[in-house]
Amino acid sequence: MKEREFWALLEEVFGRVYGRSLAKDQRLARLDSMTVLEALDAGMEPRVVWNLLCDQMEVPDSRRWGRDHNAPPLPAA
Repeated sequence: MKEREFWALLEEVFGRVYGRSLAKDQRLARLDSMTVLEALDAGMEPRVVWNLLCDQMEVPDSRRWGRDHNAPPLPAA
């Protein structure tokens, strides 16, 4: 997942205003309480950040990947 895909999904799933607020304010417990923005700025894989945010916000799999419901491929090891 590219960062631009992350932002597109964030807006689609949470809405533009609420999604941007989450990115700035929501602290991710499993990332030492970094915000979404801090995690991305630190170089975290956007797909990992997305999954952690969705887990924390209890977004079901049926909504997690937007309209197409297809998860992007896992990053290469």
